[in-house]
Amino acid sequence: MKEFQALEVIRNGQVAELRLSRPEVQNRFDDVMFGELADALEQVGADPDVRAAVLSSTGKHFSAGGDTETMLNANKDLQVLMAQIDDGRRLFKTFADFSKPLIVALHGHVFGVATSLVLTGDAVVSTAGVRISDPHVHLGLVAGDGGCVTWPTNLPLIRAKRHLLWGEPILAEDAYQLGMVTDLVAGPDEVRAKALELADRVAELPPVAVQLTKRALNKVLAARMDEVFDTAFYLEAISASTSDLREAVAAFTEKRPGVWTGR
Repeated sequence: MKEFQALEVIRNGQVAELRLSRPEVQNRFDDVMFGELADALEQVGADPDVRAAVLSSTGKHFSAGGDTETMLNANKDLQVLMAQIDDGRRLFKTFADFSKPLIVALHGHVFGVATSLVLTGDAVVSTAGVRISDPHVHLGLVAGDGGCVTWPTNLPLIRAKRHLLWGEPILAEDAYQLGMVTDLVAGPDEVRAKALELADRVAELPPVAVQLTKRALNKVLAARMDEVFDTAFYLEAISASTSDLREAVAAFTEKRPGVWTGR
């Protein structure tokens, strides 16, 4: 398996762990992360000796979500924007159609596109105090890179709207009560161990039965994608080209309220 810059792939018997490994930039999603994570998951999916996968991360946060410099590059250049849309659509579809059990070890806060990917998991292990959020609207963007698919799939629609339209987080302990997080452990140091335990347990089951059941369940998510995914993604592309996005990035960087023109 090839080496990656933005993540590590760690094999332990029948389990492959995909571990985001750039804590110095809070594991933000730039062009490198988009391409490498899709490649890594495809390689793991194609390996017949892998029966389960774990998505984990390093550092204080799981992932800060989208990279603001990448957003500004797309804002300035339509061809860059279209290439980013293609990369984003490929990554989300790779997660949504992954044929083996995927367990997420969510040890720290997660934002934006990373949240959308986390919520495609078959089990999500976390701990109290972790914030799960999609603040696209705070940056002048439509939550189109998966949020409009995964949040309403995992929550009642009105709760999904409450978090996506306001861009406000849900705590892992509240998400656990609502079924968005499947396993809650005592502290962040226990999250990865629990996720690997779940992966080991499912990897010991008959693989044909497990993987064909997973393929059937993927059709539930695929139906939601057929309803909204492409529309949401291209609406995000429209919002990504606005002056409000540039103002949102500037306001975020300067730690001040934004001044919006709706343009």
